[in-house]
Amino acid sequence: MKPPEPSPLAAFRLRHPLRVRWAEIDAQGIVFNGHYLTWFDIGITEYWRAIGLPYPEGIAGTGGDLFAVRSVINYHASARFDELLDICVRAARLGNSSMTFEMAVFRGDERLVSGEMVYVNADPKSRTSRALPEKLRAAIEAWEAGGEI
Repeated sequence: MKPPEPSPLAAFRLRHPLRVRWAEIDAQGIVFNGHYLTWFDIGITEYWRAIGLPYPEGIAGTGGDLFAVRSVINYHASARFDELLDICVRAARLGNSSMTFEMAVFRGDERLVSGEMVYVNADPKSRTSRALPEKLRAAIEAWEAGGEI
């Protein structure tokens, strides 16, 4: 007998619960598409908190700031009012100055939305990229490896 497939949620250590609010529903009775980006932002905020570097305090004094440069969303199914969802985030790639996060919204084991967000660390005045702060890189690597923060 073949063992059961692991839940798709297993790929994500960060899972933040969110209940769909009435204000997020459109005339079709489903979550308006733009809210998923807001939820991705909530997920990223909770990710920084989980790794012990809440934004913006967590990178203060590094001489850089994080800028979103790319967002991708793939819609698979719709969420509805009052459903309890999980906003999921994992670091998929760390480059020299950029980070790519895989994002997902689940209702139970059903993936409603998947996507990615790319952030670049840059000088806030000149907006030129700079290397990721070592404390940020180390915290992300430790978290994704399952370590304690």
